[in-house]
Amino acid sequence: MPIAFMNTGEVRTVLKITGEPKVRRHLENLGFVEGTPVRVVTVLAGDLIVQVKDARVAISRELAMKIFV
Repeated sequence: MPIAFMNTGEVRTVLKITGEPKVRRHLENLGFVEGTPVRVVTVLAGDLIVQVKDARVAISRELAMKIFV
């Protein structure tokens, strides 16, 4: 399921990143790599703040739909 459907506070592991190579590379640079645990901190109007590794990252719903957990 895409990370956009996770509940606040839920922790899951990244299984797959989809999208064009440029988008996948951008998400990997932010820390979204297969096998990495992620936690949804907050959801605001569809956009998310996600804890990945030791950083909090804000991503749009569009990008969140490309990260499968």
